[in-house]
Amino acid sequence: MDSDSLKFRFDNSLQQKDLELLQALKLGETSALSKLYDRYGAVVYGLALKILKDAQEAEDLTQEVFVTLWHNNTYNPARGSLSNYLVVVTRSRAIDKLRSRTSRRKFLERWRQTTNTQPFSLSASEQIDIWDTSQHVRAALAQLPERQRQILEMAYFQDLSQSEIAKTLDIPLGTVKTSARQALKKLRDILSFLTK
Repeated sequence: MDSDSLKFRFDNSLQQKDLELLQALKLGETSALSKLYDRYGAVVYGLALKILKDAQEAEDLTQEVFVTLWHNNTYNPARGSLSNYLVVVTRSRAIDKLRSRTSRRKFLERWRQTTNTQPFSLSASEQIDIWDTSQHVRAALAQLPERQRQILEMAYFQDLSQSEIAKTLDIPLGTVKTSARQALKKLRDILSFLTK
């Protein structure tokens, strides 16, 4: 038997075991998730670390990928192996995180430039617009629950990642993510009401 046919049989056997574990996971057997994590966790983490260049973010993303696999399994075996699926999902989410990080930094830089601009370089109407917007944002932030306001301020004014916020506040990362999402929704609702 040549090496190609051995590899083919090994790949098919591995894919069959993956499918059995995924089926067990769907049936609520959480031990199946830990077996899949043991099998592919290092691959997912390694790729996330290579793209994000941040160990904590890579750990967070690895956890996120496997939690997603557990809760809403969109893997289709007809489109390739589970390892290929996990690599594609990891790469896609890591790139999204890089874009988000870049976008947040650009926003903060624009905000800093706006706040550091000398007042005399702006027209009177521009100064009024900035002051008015600033007052709306401050009023909206003041209406948020303390924890949500604190998380948004740490993310947008201190440029901390969600992982850093979780560590600083000593709360689970999932709590930070949920609170930030809820806070942004409330802030959007409040601002749309205030600016009517």
